Amino acid sequence: MNWRERIIADPRILVGKAVIKGTRISVELVMGLLARGYSRDQVLQQYPHLTADDLQACFAYAAEVLSSEHMFGKPA
Repeated sequence: MNWRERIIADPRILVGKAVIKGTRISVELVMGLLARGYSRDQVLQQYPHLTADDLQACFAYAAEVLSSEHMFGKPA
């Protein structure tokens, strides 16, 4: 899944947050719903203009962002 085909960040839309292209629905919102226990089907029912591919793009985007995250803390 190439998330770049479906996820954009534009400073004019939600202050530059990553959103699903053509919407004002942020990746953060989608991931938050899923983290609170919504199923994929529930998200798609709540936002019927989204597709399963849009959700998959959110997952791919989040995975890539997290893979480049660096943790700085005290060694154990």
